[in-house]
Amino acid sequence: MRPINLVFDLDGTLVDSAPDIHAAVVRMLADEGQAALDLALVTSFVGNGLPKLVERVIGHVGLDMAQHPRLTRATLDHYNAASSDLTRPYPGVVAVLSALQLAGHPMAVCTNKPVAPARDILRALGIERFFSVVVGGDSLPVLKPDPAPLHACIAALGGGATLYVGDSEVDAATAVAARVPFALFTQGYRKTPVADLPHDVAFSTFDALPALVAQMRPV
Repeated sequence: MRPINLVFDLDGTLVDSAPDIHAAVVRMLADEGQAALDLALVTSFVGNGLPKLVERVIGHVGLDMAQHPRLTRATLDHYNAASSDLTRPYPGVVAVLSALQLAGHPMAVCTNKPVAPARDILRALGIERFFSVVVGGDSLPVLKPDPAPLHACIAALGGGATLYVGDSEVDAATAVAARVPFALFTQGYRKTPVADLPHDVAFSTFDALPALVAQMRPV
């Protein structure tokens, strides 16, 4: 029996990248003569891609929304210059990915982060080798929660039974739209109580994931 595909979100699921995203936003704001925002606030803006995050920052600090394209580019430039300085995999991620790879599970990353910085982070943290497919926020004309990015990952993995692993409201909505089972990592960037997010299984530490995967049966 072919092992099931595993598709992972990136930010807030595999890695805690909020500190580097926050640093890029703070640098962009400093360029504009604006005071820094705190980490918790910027983290609350994560989830719908960088342009949406910058839009939320602009709205919060009262900058001119007409400057959105320029400020998005500036934030991305700052981020690309130091995208993995503070970012770390969540505890247990590397060991669990190794075990899942040894068990034969095809694995992919499906993120709203642009694909180049996503790959840079995976490479810098030594986990790119686990993923034969990476679909980013600029890989397709649409972002999650549209199901197309997740469907693209599944197709690139060869189709078949799939579990999507994510941490947020966007990930839960993506799984529902794609009609794919969803495993919710509860220690990421979600803002909604676990009970209020649609999910098939939930886990708070990565060492629990292989057992959950083993319990699934291809359909």
